[in-house]
Amino acid sequence: MPIDPAPGLHVLVIEDQRDIAANIWDYLERRGHRVDHCADGASGLQRATRDTFDAIVLDLGLPRLDGLDLCRQLRAAGNGVPVLMLTARDSLEDKLRGFAEGADDYMVKPFSLRELEARLRALTRRATPTAQDLAVGDLRYEPKAMQAVRAGQPIPLTRLQGALLAELLRNHPNVSTHQSLLHAGWGDAGGDLPALQTQVYELRTLVDRPFAQPMIHAVRGVGYRMVVAP
Repeated sequence: MPIDPAPGLHVLVIEDQRDIAANIWDYLERRGHRVDHCADGASGLQRATRDTFDAIVLDLGLPRLDGLDLCRQLRAAGNGVPVLMLTARDSLEDKLRGFAEGADDYMVKPFSLRELEARLRALTRRATPTAQDLAVGDLRYEPKAMQAVRAGQPIPLTRLQGALLAELLRNHPNVSTHQSLLHAGWGDAGGDLPALQTQVYELRTLVDRPFAQPMIHAVRGVGYRMVVAP
């Protein structure tokens, strides 16, 4: 199997099913990546907060601490590492809940290992920060710090939230279409309109709700745009 010429990733796999974890580990290592593994949520959270990874593959149903709680605690601690969530649950509600807790992408078991690697590559490409800060009105996005700043108040963001906010700021005062936001957030794989709506809701909760004037406005049937109060 030829190795991808792109630099290898350092991936943390948090999965309690040994056969699945072993298959992911073996495939990614043969593709030139470095893999660490934890078999339960508590040790996975400890490892994710202690060490630096390019991406995390996170099972939803874990012993000691489930994947949703792990992701929530990771994001609450300000850790924006890309998270690809694995689950046997295929309902839209489950997917949206995963995105709402901070997951960047979502795959349903059984899955293709080749697609898993492609999704991880897409997440880490999106996670690579650009050098330039973006600003509209009193809202600024600082890619290197993975945070927004509004009215002088720092607001930590996940990689996915940052990618969506950057697209909205770059397009101001024009509308960012659903399609452009989906591409900014998920590239050519993963993501759909309900997932986008969930992420924009979370983004609005962070950068709009605490302030008097909302800036992210929906354009019905088209997308979203940034609006600055006169």
